[in-house]
Amino acid sequence: MLVLAAFFWGISFVMQDKAVTYLSPFAINGIRSIIGTLSLMPLILLKSRKSGIPVLEGTKEKRKALLISGVLCGVFLCIATNFQQFGIALYPEDAAASGRSGFITALYVVLVPLFSLFSKKKPPVTVWLGVIFATVGMCLLCLGGGERGIYSGDLIVLCCAFAFTLQILCIDKYSDTVDGVKLSALQFLVCGILSLVLMFIFDTPTIQNVIAAAPYILYLGIMSCGVAYTLQIIGQQYSKNPTVASILMSLESVFAALAGALLIGESFTLRETFGCIIMFAAIVLSQLPAPKSHKKA
Repeated sequence: MLVLAAFFWGISFVMQDKAVTYLSPFAINGIRSIIGTLSLMPLILLKSRKSGIPVLEGTKEKRKALLISGVLCGVFLCIATNFQQFGIALYPEDAAASGRSGFITALYVVLVPLFSLFSKKKPPVTVWLGVIFATVGMCLLCLGGGERGIYSGDLIVLCCAFAFTLQILCIDKYSDTVDGVKLSALQFLVCGILSLVLMFIFDTPTIQNVIAAAPYILYLGIMSCGVAYTLQIIGQQYSKNPTVASILMSLESVFAALAGALLIGESFTLRETFGCIIMFAAIVLSQLPAPKSHKKA
């Protein structure tokens, strides 16, 4: 289930790359997020019916916690997805946009434990090694020189990785107190409303463009948001090892590169390929358990 979720997320980078030729990033994220909310509603209603518990169950404090967590996560998700979409839109045609953005986005796996410094939790040595590997991989991937050097899209997508880090930390803070599927639906709703407001302020999308982008938007809303997130929840519930779960989900970066190559003919140079390999090694390394000596200390 976790690998399948990563597979759907990986393909979504290609869909984003195709959708941006018809719609603005705000329009894409606004529509896909609303569709994601609607796709999760049947699951929420089915769970409520089977359990006999109302959708808005619990005390006033629990409902307040769900609202606060949903709004906060939705704001961070809105920032992250729009940075990601704008970054993909800025890549030139000869750049492997899906693969590059997929690997750079996946750096959140390294950043999440690194950000634990702010909560006075010392990251293990594997995280610091992961940061070093990620830096080297980023240099190989983005600093190739010449026309295939660093792109403005790389920098924007890197900002997206930081925003996803904050969104993941927010989910981690509230995950024990609220229902995960309801939190997901609410964050998609908040993200969708904010993106649509920005769309109406800055863009004027046409019905023709929405119809042309419909296949890509439907995939992003149903498969990437609704189905993949549900697979993640169920997969993590049955997974006995959170480290393995994190590594499996980080495979989205590999699937993004493969999808870009197979579906739209993207290709990496040898230097960029080594950069991707090293970045993926950094992602895996940062999720490995700390050595016993570190835990003992």
